[in-house]
Order: sequence, then structure tokens, then C-alpha cells
Amino acid sequence: MPLPPRWVRRTLLAPAVVALAVVVVTTLPVWALLAAALSPLVPGRLRPLRLLWIGCVYLVWDAAALLALFTLWVGAGFGVRVRSPGFQRAHYVLAGRFLRVLFWQARWTLRLRIDVVGADPDTALVGRPELVLCRHAGPGDSFILIHALVNWFKREPRIVLKDTLQWDPAIDVLLNRLPNRFIAPSPDHDRSEAVVRQIGHLATGLDDDDAFVIFPEGGNFTPRRRIRAIARLRSRGLNRMAARAERMRNVLAPRPGGLLAALDAAPDAGVVFVAHTGLDRMLTVTDVWRELPMDKRIVMRFWSVPPEEVPVGRQERIEWLFDWWARIDAWIEANRDGVVAAGRDVAA
Repeated sequence: MPLPPRWVRRTLLAPAVVALAVVVVTTLPVWALLAAALSPLVPGRLRPLRLLWIGCVYLVWDAAALLALFTLWVGAGFGVRVRSPGFQRAHYVLAGRFLRVLFWQARWTLRLRIDVVGADPDTALVGRPELVLCRHAGPGDSFILIHALVNWFKREPRIVLKDTLQWDPAIDVLLNRLPNRFIAPSPDHDRSEAVVRQIGHLATGLDDDDAFVIFPEGGNFTPRRRIRAIARLRSRGLNRMAARAERMRNVLAPRPGGLLAALDAAPDAGVVFVAHTGLDRMLTVTDVWRELPMDKRIVMRFWSVPPEEVPVGRQERIEWLFDWWARIDAWIEANRDGVVAAGRDVAA
């Protein structure tokens, strides 16, 4: 379904979410009784009740965020100063607090645990910008990464996201007020080049607490997308890269254009590679339903590369990216069951 224009999303979709949250909260006892009645008929411990609760929490979370964002908009002179440094910082603080609430509920309702293994990334140290490259798999991994950057490492992310995420009103309003880019992936060469230019523009002018976030795979991993990514490389005559992609079983072949543009725009930035496992086998709504309550341990691994170790030439950078993606693939294969040594539990 095509994304509605911004004015429709602001005047119709956002108020509808707030109104729906009010209706659901006021009728929650009825829904809770219905879910409780269904629970003995459904496998899993209180699965309908848990699903109802987390759905209500997210709906109320979205509505509360919209009201807080509206308050900031009014306080910024009805949007006149909303992009000033002070109000930009206020939006990052707001995002961090709302993400803390969301992950607190995830720990309590879904029994979700997030561990970081290995050394902390340089994102924990203030002093230079970072380009953060993350594999993309499973529901909510974007939330997890941004939660980590904002609340654990005190960074201000600039994110490259799919335009369809703007269907969520709170994400739409918040992230469009901050320096982010919503993009629509396209096989058309001219449009792809325009997207790369937008990414380079977004990565320009990073300061010492910024983190530029990009998902080089372009979408969540699925076996079908993996095959399509390999076929795309072969269709472009990149047979050696296609062969390398075939050897990677747990990730999609990375698309280097965005990274190359970001490296050119921010030559003084370090690079952080992020891998995670724990949600990557949940590819469909059916998978998510079957896993509830999730009772999952999400394991995250960060590798930090200082700017002086980043290759200079274009082809060398592409090879370097594929080398790192092969390393991430191997790490996922070794840790996909969450069995790692020396894990560090991080409060959500």
C-alpha cells in the first residue's frame, strides 16, 4: 500500500492512533476477559493475554509519544524552533526515555534479555563520530540498536530507514524532526544513485557524539531475499561477489553504495560493525506468534574499526565490507543458539 502524504499522516493517522489508544484502554477489561478465556485453548503460557498486553503497551506508547511530541512542537513556537539544537536534543532525550519504557516492558512481558559480548565499542567513548553498520534480521532489531546507541552509549543517531516505517505515526513524527532519511529502495539506477547521494548528505557534518546508522543489506534477512541478492550480483556481472555471497548463509549480500558515500562524507569517523542473534529465526507473523512468550536472549556483538584502518580505494572498501560481512556471518553461525562465553547482561 502506498504511503499517504504527510498531511494525511499528521491530520488523520496520528489522531486516529491516539483515539484508538483511548478506546482500547477504556475497554481493556473486556479484551482481557476474552484473552483469558482463549488462553487455555491456545498453546503457550497465557499467550493471548501476553499478546494483548504487549499490543496495548505499544499502542499506548505510540499515543503517549505523539502527545509528548505535540507538546514539544507547541513549545518550539508551533514548530518554528523545532530544529534548533536545544529542541533537537530534547527529541533525542524523549526518544531515549520512551525506548527505555518499551524495553522494560519487553523484559517483563516477553522475557526478553539483551547481552553484549566482547569489548564495548568505541560508541561508549565521546570524542569522534561513528558509522554504525548493522545486520538486519528479526522483529525490532532497529529498536534494539537505537536503544543501545541512545541509552547505553549516549549517542545521537542519524538513521537511514525504509520509507514504509512512516506508517507508524510516532516514528514518522519523531524521526522526521531529526536528521534521518527515509528511503524507498528501487532497482532503477537513477533512483538508486539519488538515494546514495542522500546518504552522503546525511553523513556530512557529523560531530563527536553522532552515530550514523545504516543497514547495508537493505532489508530483513530471509532465505528468498538472500537468493535474490545473489541473483542481482550475477545479473550485474559481479560473479566473484555473488560467489562470496553464496558462502554466507545467515546474512544478505551487503550493498556498498551507502557505506561508500558515508565514508567519503565522514572521513574522520570510526566504523562500528554490529551483529546480533536471537530473533533472526522469526521471519513471519506466524513465527512471532509461535514464539510467544519469546523467552529470548538477544546477543549483540560490536567490532570497532578506527578511521586510520579503513581502506582508501573504492574497490578495497567493497572487499573490506564483504570481508566484514563474512565475519559477521561466521559469528552468527557460531552463536545463533545464544551460547557464548563471557556475555555481559545490559539492562534494557
